[in-house]
Amino acid sequence: METQQHIAILGSGNIGLALAKGLVKAGIFAPEQITLTRRNVAALSALADEGYNVTADNAGAVTRADIVVLAILPQQLNKLLDEIKPAANQTKHLLISVVSGVSCQDIRTQLGLDIQVIRAMPNTAIAIGQSMTCIATDNASAANVSLVLSLFDTVGVSIQINEELMTSATALCACGIAFFLRSIRAASQGGTEIGFHAHDALRMAAQTAKGAADLLLQLASHPEQEIDKVTSPKGCTIAGLNEMEHNGFSSAMIKGIKVSAEKAGALYKTE
Repeated sequence: METQQHIAILGSGNIGLALAKGLVKAGIFAPEQITLTRRNVAALSALADEGYNVTADNAGAVTRADIVVLAILPQQLNKLLDEIKPAANQTKHLLISVVSGVSCQDIRTQLGLDIQVIRAMPNTAIAIGQSMTCIATDNASAANVSLVLSLFDTVGVSIQINEELMTSATALCACGIAFFLRSIRAASQGGTEIGFHAHDALRMAAQTAKGAADLLLQLASHPEQEIDKVTSPKGCTIAGLNEMEHNGFSSAMIKGIKVSAEKAGALYKTE
């Protein structure tokens, strides 16, 4: 499915670089069809050696691109948009924004252009091709939405959602990585307390968590259905689960996700 298009990734941090590598690995883009930008270009020297175009000139990168990915922090966005405004072309360019809490309309307003914008919210598991990426738009064509879904499918699983749910997606999928990591860390600490060496406990907890997730994904099962298979009457699993619930395990997770969503929605507005 190799394309002739050129893609510019503005702000080549962890997410931007992982996307670039995923697209090349999947054979959709060759490195020379991708331009990576960063203020400190020296940090991209290894990518330049692999054939990627690297530059600190965002407007120049946009000029030669068909697809432009905005992969920066919300606080940096307006400055970047002002920088690329002279190069942006509403008939030529498709913008993909991975910036938290910024609507498609916010981007068009700042650019002063009626340009097609698609928002994407991947998570850091993009680095290993296991991202859960949510995609939304208010004005892009079905063909462009399909294109962006296929781009992010190279680095995990992607789904289209309504734009008003993008902030919620940030909390559940992007921030969510940290929540699940913390729960695995806690499980490994419990394992150490009951006798395992720390490195063994961590590996055992992580693989157990991976197995639990795959049970749901591969069997299309419900968590409680799988929990019922592990909990026998008067058994040790139900005793442990109930102790965790008495200490607020589920409600803490729910409240944490809610607070993250509230914070994500305010990141751009409070710059």
